[in-house]
Amino acid sequence: MKRTLEVQRIEFSNGKFMATPLAGLIVWFLIGLCGIFFSPVVAVWSIFIGTGSIVYLGIFLSKFTGEHFLDKSKPKNEFDALFMFTVAQAVLVYSIAIPFFLIDYTSLPLSVGILTGLMWLPFSWIVKHWVGIFHTATRTAVVLALWYLLPEYRFVAIPFAIVLIYVFTLVILNRRPRTNVETDH
Repeated sequence: MKRTLEVQRIEFSNGKFMATPLAGLIVWFLIGLCGIFFSPVVAVWSIFIGTGSIVYLGIFLSKFTGEHFLDKSKPKNEFDALFMFTVAQAVLVYSIAIPFFLIDYTSLPLSVGILTGLMWLPFSWIVKHWVGIFHTATRTAVVLALWYLLPEYRFVAIPFAIVLIYVFTLVILNRRPRTNVETDH
């Protein structure tokens, strides 16, 4: 039986959504530590390598959160595919971040911090909840403010601020209401 898009949307929306934000939290925390303890070169590479590995860490963590991203026995859901397009969008933003990084390496926490957080906006629309709007708007405002206010600490303040935003996001995701899926569609 073919499920309607609305049923698929409800099924998608009822997901836990813990693995990927938890992966982002862990990676940005490690990036912040690199900003404290290592040279700017290591801090830069930690952003490139770290943010590029969030999806893989999320896949790994999904085994422990019960989300099982690679479970092929789950029915196909069009919103999983849409979400993967938002992940691809986050990867493509490096085409903006890299040229600015080549001019000013301290622009990297700003550009990557904001641009990779934009994927939360369509997520809000998909799940019909404000959590993604909160994440994107707060992340954008805070990262931009910290970039201007703390220029010597851009590789520390920005990553730890993103970690804090992920903490709030995870709490909100965990507490958000779920919708029952009607099986007679």
